[in-house]
Amino acid sequence: MFFSSADARVRIMQYVYRLVQFPIPMGNCCGQGTPNEEEEPGKMDFQGGNVHIVSNREEWDAKISEANQDGKIVLANFSASWCGPCRTMAPYYTDLSKKYPALTFLTIDVDELSEFSSSWDIHATPTFFFLKNGEQVDKLVGANRTELEKKVITFSDMVAPVRQ
Repeated sequence: MFFSSADARVRIMQYVYRLVQFPIPMGNCCGQGTPNEEEEPGKMDFQGGNVHIVSNREEWDAKISEANQDGKIVLANFSASWCGPCRTMAPYYTDLSKKYPALTFLTIDVDELSEFSSSWDIHATPTFFFLKNGEQVDKLVGANRTELEKKVITFSDMVAPVRQ
């Protein structure tokens, strides 16, 4: 079926109107995996690792400043407690934090810090940002364990060994 340019303009305007009236929620799940049935709904477990849960802007600023002073690269995980792939990645992310102490691992719940998350232009969860001196140097969207570990290894190798 052929549409005139006027029809096309009307259809585009209707589509844009619907998007404005009913926006797609931030933090659409992206990736594979389902949450473990034994996990408590709405909870992600980062215990036992070196993952810092950021619950406000001040904590974010402090962790970024601390990482900059220590010469560390930050891996920021923007996720949501309701997101199956995010919950599946949580134990893996915790394991990476133990295995690669040269990086600073942060996690941010996009629902708890929605305004802050929006400033990072998060459209899907999980989204992982690699930051050096507070600036984005790489990004990974989705629950791709293999790609995440490749990037973690690359950035971990760039950082001087951690003094203990």
